[in-house]
Amino acid sequence: MKYPLYLASGSAGRKSLLASSLIPFSPISQNAEESQCSLLQPLETLVTELAELKMNHVIFPSAKEGDIAFFLTADTMTMDINHKLHGKPVDRHDAVSMLKTFRTGATIGTAFCLDRKIYTNEAGWITQKRIIDYDQAWCVVDIPDAFIDFYLSNVPFMDVSGAVTIEGFGEQFVKEIRGSYSAILGLPMYKVRESLFALGFYSAML
Repeated sequence: MKYPLYLASGSAGRKSLLASSLIPFSPISQNAEESQCSLLQPLETLVTELAELKMNHVIFPSAKEGDIAFFLTADTMTMDINHKLHGKPVDRHDAVSMLKTFRTGATIGTAFCLDRKIYTNEAGWITQKRIIDYDQAWCVVDIPDAFIDFYLSNVPFMDVSGAVTIEGFGEQFVKEIRGSYSAILGLPMYKVRESLFALGFYSAML
C-alpha cells in the first residue's frame, strides 16, 4: 500500500470485516477511558463521541518525515426498546439479561472516525482530514431460554455489544434485520469504503 491503514481496535469482528473486504490494514492499540462518556445521551451521539475519544488516544506507530497514513477507530452500542443503552456485558448474568431484552428488538449503532494523517518530525502525526460517520440497524435476536446456555458457550459474548453475535453460530437466532448488517458487526462497511475512497486510500489500488 502507498499509504497504510491502521485499525485501532481489538475487535475480531472489525478485523474480519476489513479482511473480507480486501482492505489491507495493521492493528494498533488505543487507551481511551470510555467510562468518561455519559450513557445518558442518544445512541448516535454516544458512539460518535466514543469513536473520536478513541482516535484521540491512539498509540501511534513510529514514522518518518512526510509519511502519510490512515487511522480508523469505531464504537458499537445497543439500544433496547426502552431506549436503554447497552455496551459489552460485564458478566454472564448481565449477558443473559441483555439477550432476553433483545427478543423484542434492539437498535445497534456503530460510529467510526477515520483520519488521514501526515507525520512531521516537529509535531508528530497531524490530521489532514477527518471523516466521522454512523449507521445502524434494527435487529431482533430471539434466543429461547432452552438455548441461552448453549449460545453463551459457543460465542465470545463478553466481547460484543449487547452480547449479540449474529454471524456464524449466532445467525440461527436472528429473526429480523433492518438496516446496515455490517454496522451490527462493528463497522458500516459501505460508508467506511466510501470514506476511504474520499480520502485517497485507494489511489494506488484502483
